[in-house]
Amino acid sequence: MSIDNAREHLKFWNRDNDIIEFEKSSATVELAAKALNTEESRIAKTLSFKIENKAILIITAGNMKIDNRKYKDEYGCKAVMLSPEEVKELIGHEIGGVCPFGIKNDVNVYLDISLKKYDFVYPACGSPNSAIKMTYDELGTISRAKKWVDVCKEKNSEQKTTSSC
Repeated sequence: MSIDNAREHLKFWNRDNDIIEFEKSSATVELAAKALNTEESRIAKTLSFKIENKAILIITAGNMKIDNRKYKDEYGCKAVMLSPEEVKELIGHEIGGVCPFGIKNDVNVYLDISLKKYDFVYPACGSPNSAIKMTYDELGTISRAKKWVDVCKEKNSEQKTTSSC
């Protein structure tokens, strides 16, 4: 079970007992914000993409979306999200509970700078009804993030199209 993998990962930092489990779903940014009684921007949204048949995770503030131009500038190709089946196979979690904890070893994690606006955020913990409160520095360390990136824009911004690589 994915929450067990996340809990095992968090145990290394003595954070396994800090997981919050809800009776209702927190599988979307909106539901998680309601469950936590916080604004959507404080939900650390974990997005999964494929680059050359490898999976990556990008964690963003909940009110952000991928900016195709910035993504292509950073990674050298068009943003291609994983299918739900690929997420489970390549990441190790299912849609609604995807998080950077307890994931497969060959998955690189990136943190979008949008997270730096907040003193703390809430990423999921491997299930569609879990979360944990962390500072963005803790999130970077505990997720073993490769680096900070700038690949997002606010949801209400215009989206530009890009070509494939």
